[in-house]
Amino acid sequence: MSSPAARTSSLASIAQVFASARIAAMLGLGFASGLPLALSSGTLQAWLTVEGIDIKTIGIFALAGLPYTFKFVWAPLLDRFEPPFLGRRRAWLLITQVLLAAACWAMASFDPKTSIGMLGAIAVAVAFLSASQDVVFDAYRADLLEPAERGAGAAVSVLGYRLAMLVSGGLALILADQWLGWPNTFRLMGALFVLMAGITLLAPRTRVDAAPIRSDARREWIGFVAMIGAGLFTWWVLSSATGAMLPEKPGRFEKLGADTVALLGAFAAALYAARRAGFPSFVEPWDAFFSRRRAVALLALIVLYKLGDAFAGSLSTAFLIRGAGFTATEVGAVNKVLGLIATIVGALAGGALLAKLSLWRALLWFGVLQAVSNFGYWLLAVMPKDHTLMAVAVGVENLCGGLGTAAFVAFLMALTDKRFTAAQYALLSALAAVGRVYVGPASGVMVEAFGWPTFFLVTVVAALPGLALLWVLRREVDGLDAPAPGTAVADD
Repeated sequence: MSSPAARTSSLASIAQVFASARIAAMLGLGFASGLPLALSSGTLQAWLTVEGIDIKTIGIFALAGLPYTFKFVWAPLLDRFEPPFLGRRRAWLLITQVLLAAACWAMASFDPKTSIGMLGAIAVAVAFLSASQDVVFDAYRADLLEPAERGAGAAVSVLGYRLAMLVSGGLALILADQWLGWPNTFRLMGALFVLMAGITLLAPRTRVDAAPIRSDARREWIGFVAMIGAGLFTWWVLSSATGAMLPEKPGRFEKLGADTVALLGAFAAALYAARRAGFPSFVEPWDAFFSRRRAVALLALIVLYKLGDAFAGSLSTAFLIRGAGFTATEVGAVNKVLGLIATIVGALAGGALLAKLSLWRALLWFGVLQAVSNFGYWLLAVMPKDHTLMAVAVGVENLCGGLGTAAFVAFLMALTDKRFTAAQYALLSALAAVGRVYVGPASGVMVEAFGWPTFFLVTVVAALPGLALLWVLRREVDGLDAPAPGTAVADD
């Protein structure tokens, strides 16, 4: 058992990490990163609904979120081209925040009943700027934080992000409905982005020892256009071909398989075109990553680590209502509110523990907890309806998920090369989302075939390959705790 003096010293070191100016910047910029998400999706959807826009048109507005999926495409350009003020990363943050403020004010100037096309265009612009801000913020965080601060930085970023989603989501709906109306609510959100720009101006600078590679700008743009053109053309050809081979009413797995073939083919063609035409900002981050030892295994770990967590979360709301018999109000109060609080607490606790644990140990123990926490849903599936059990199951699952998220974000930060932080982090985080894309259709089929209890046991098993691979890669992950060549040093 540790002595009181040792425990006091441990707590002091954790407090010192969280008290850093760098960590304070993560809270404000995490808030800025989370603020735009609802403005081009849920909040905008509510405005259109209140204004009586038809449901088909509202459904089309969901496509405004596509830039979030494809942000890795232009992320290399944000590495390559840096505005000549404010230092690395902060200039792009400032630009995106000012433009987001302008976009919110522009959105408030149009009436959905008469200018639905303009609102759609602005919604896409908001999503594009938001996705770009995410790319730059992720890169700034990885550049700025020292290895011992990664967990705390990830945790505080999650806290800021979640708080912002409450402001631009739930709070914005209340303000629009009760006091301000929709145009003034969007103007208020624009004012918040101006405030976020002020936080960016006060945020610490980074100094990157390994400067980003500066290739010919004309070559970069030619490569970028060639990559986009080849990818879109190949996707169109393969989508048409696979669509013609599918039955008139394809099943979910058949449609998913066809879409996967088209996307993989488009990605391969885009990568080939980027290499042939010369797009260094896209190709060199990939080459740099694959030059590290056991790179493919590390990519597999990114996909597998939170797979069990993604399985359990994919149908959690449907299970609580349909499988466990709770009302929508009960699920909203417990699953959404308590779940959000538990996720934030878990992320903060994970950040504190990462200040003392090695990255590998944190990933291992938090991964085990993520897997075991899914047993709570299994208990709900086999036991009689019980509100206390639901609260405990939801709270524990989200708490453990928050712990795992803090460690996982720290892991992604540690993997990035500081010359290509924006490009590599965007690519790695897109890869991490692959599992979430595929578990949805698979989850529904499994529940229909085997029932809820078996499904939640499978979610526990789904976490095991990632944990096994993590054990195999212990040496590689342990090596990420040391500052790598080109790591960022902050000037407070």
